[in-house]
Amino acid sequence: MSRICELTGKGRQVGNNVSHANNKTKRTFLPNLQNVTLLSDALETSVRLRVSTHGLRSVEHNGGLDNWLVKTSDDKLSLRCRRLKRDIVKKLAAAEPVAA
Repeated sequence: MSRICELTGKGRQVGNNVSHANNKTKRTFLPNLQNVTLLSDALETSVRLRVSTHGLRSVEHNGGLDNWLVKTSDDKLSLRCRRLKRDIVKKLAAAEPVAA
Protein backbone atom coordinates (compact mmCIF):
# COMPACT_ATOMS: atom_id res chain seq x y z
CA MET A 1 0.00 0.00 0.00
CA SER A 2 1.58 3.29 -1.07
CA ARG A 3 1.88 6.12 1.40
CA ILE A 4 -0.03 8.70 -0.61
CA CYS A 5 -3.19 10.54 0.42
CA GLU A 6 -6.06 9.55 -1.88
CA LEU A 7 -7.62 13.02 -1.76
CA THR A 8 -4.76 15.50 -1.83
CA GLY A 9 -1.98 13.41 -3.41
CA LYS A 10 0.34 14.26 -0.52
CA GLY A 11 3.19 11.72 -0.41
CA ARG A 12 6.54 11.20 1.22
CA GLN A 13 9.24 13.86 1.17
CA VAL A 14 12.99 13.35 1.32
CA GLY A 15 15.34 15.32 3.52
CA ASN A 16 18.37 15.04 5.76
CA ASN A 17 19.02 14.18 9.38
CA VAL A 18 21.61 16.71 10.51
CA SER A 19 23.73 15.76 13.51
CA HIS A 20 25.43 18.09 15.97
CA ALA A 21 28.66 17.55 13.99
CA ASN A 22 26.74 18.60 10.84
CA ASN A 23 26.80 15.10 9.35
CA LYS A 24 23.94 14.62 6.91
CA THR A 25 22.13 11.34 6.29
CA LYS A 26 19.08 10.85 4.09
CA ARG A 27 15.67 10.32 5.68
CA THR A 28 12.03 10.38 4.63
CA PHE A 29 9.15 12.40 6.00
CA LEU A 30 5.89 10.42 5.77
CA PRO A 31 2.42 12.00 5.73
CA ASN A 32 0.08 11.31 8.64
CA LEU A 33 -2.30 8.91 6.88
CA GLN A 34 -5.49 7.66 8.50
CA ASN A 35 -8.09 5.14 7.36
CA VAL A 36 -11.38 7.03 7.53
CA THR A 37 -14.97 6.47 6.46
CA LEU A 38 -16.48 9.54 4.81
CA LEU A 39 -20.15 9.97 3.94
CA SER A 40 -21.28 10.98 0.48
CA ASP A 41 -24.56 12.89 0.63
CA ALA A 42 -25.23 12.64 -3.10
CA LEU A 43 -24.62 8.88 -3.33
CA GLU A 44 -26.05 8.22 0.16
CA THR A 45 -23.20 5.81 0.94
CA SER A 46 -20.08 5.72 3.04
CA VAL A 47 -16.63 5.51 1.46
CA ARG A 48 -13.45 4.18 3.10
CA LEU A 49 -10.37 6.16 2.10
CA ARG A 50 -6.77 6.51 3.22
CA VAL A 51 -6.47 10.24 3.85
CA SER A 52 -3.89 12.54 5.39
CA THR A 53 -5.04 14.58 8.38
CA HIS A 54 -4.47 17.73 6.33
CA GLY A 55 -6.79 16.34 3.63
CA LEU A 56 -9.40 15.42 6.22
CA ARG A 57 -9.40 18.96 7.60
CA SER A 58 -9.75 20.31 4.05
CA VAL A 59 -12.76 18.07 3.41
CA GLU A 60 -14.44 19.27 6.61
CA HIS A 61 -13.64 22.90 5.79
CA ASN A 62 -15.26 22.60 2.34
CA GLY A 63 -18.49 21.15 3.71
CA GLY A 64 -18.08 17.44 3.10
CA LEU A 65 -16.71 14.91 0.67
CA ASP A 66 -19.02 15.81 -2.22
CA ASN A 67 -18.11 19.51 -2.22
CA TRP A 68 -14.41 18.71 -1.91
CA LEU A 69 -14.40 16.28 -4.85
CA VAL A 70 -16.39 18.60 -7.13
CA LYS A 71 -13.99 21.51 -6.46
CA THR A 72 -10.74 19.51 -6.75
CA SER A 73 -8.96 18.90 -10.06
CA ASP A 74 -8.65 15.30 -11.27
CA ASP A 75 -4.84 15.23 -11.41
CA LYS A 76 -4.60 15.46 -7.59
CA LEU A 77 -7.06 12.61 -6.98
CA SER A 78 -6.46 8.87 -6.94
CA LEU A 79 -8.22 6.61 -9.44
CA ARG A 80 -10.83 5.58 -6.84
CA CYS A 81 -11.59 9.21 -6.02
CA ARG A 82 -11.86 10.16 -9.71
CA ARG A 83 -14.45 7.43 -10.19
CA LEU A 84 -16.27 8.57 -7.07
CA LYS A 85 -16.22 12.16 -8.31
CA ARG A 86 -17.64 11.09 -11.67
CA ASP A 87 -20.51 9.26 -9.95
CA ILE A 88 -21.25 12.25 -7.70
CA VAL A 89 -21.28 14.69 -10.63
CA LYS A 90 -23.67 12.40 -12.55
CA LYS A 91 -25.96 12.10 -9.54
CA LEU A 92 -25.98 15.86 -8.91
CA ALA A 93 -26.64 16.60 -12.60
CA ALA A 94 -29.58 14.16 -12.63
CA ALA A 95 -31.03 15.69 -9.45
CA GLU A 96 -31.01 19.28 -10.75
CA PRO A 97 -34.29 20.45 -12.26
CA VAL A 98 -34.10 21.60 -15.88
CA ALA A 99 -34.49 25.38 -16.13
CA ALA A 100 -36.66 26.23 -19.12
